[in-house]
Amino acid sequence: MATTARISWVDDALMVAESGSGHSVTIDGSADVGGRDLAARPLELVLMGMGGCTAIDVISMLRKQRQDITSVVVDLEADRAAEPPKVFTAVKLVYRVRGRKLNRALVERAVQLSDSKYCSATAMIRKTADVTHEIVFEEEPVAS
Repeated sequence: MATTARISWVDDALMVAESGSGHSVTIDGSADVGGRDLAARPLELVLMGMGGCTAIDVISMLRKQRQDITSVVVDLEADRAAEPPKVFTAVKLVYRVRGRKLNRALVERAVQLSDSKYCSATAMIRKTADVTHEIVFEEEPVAS
């Protein structure tokens, strides 16, 4: 099954992107190409897509393992090549996993499996970038 999208130009560097599933987001370019800082840049969306992809994997695996997670946040920082095409050359992901009585080994395994096997966005970005990750555990007290 193909994944589809449509990008429609609004004005200057502003566009509306519509997904095949019927959702839309706005995209804007940087000022040097006529953008007005009205929306996320295209490469920011790629980075956000990677974060969303891996977060879904990790949350899904931890729920199946009955981990009592209350929050999962993935912070991403990417370096880009100096010359066009300015692809990502390094991406660091910091997973902030909050919950009660978390099994660290299960959380680490979920992140590892997303990174190495399940996250399609990570697999694509890894073609040009060194991808690293870190996990920050935030233990929440058990309600009495």
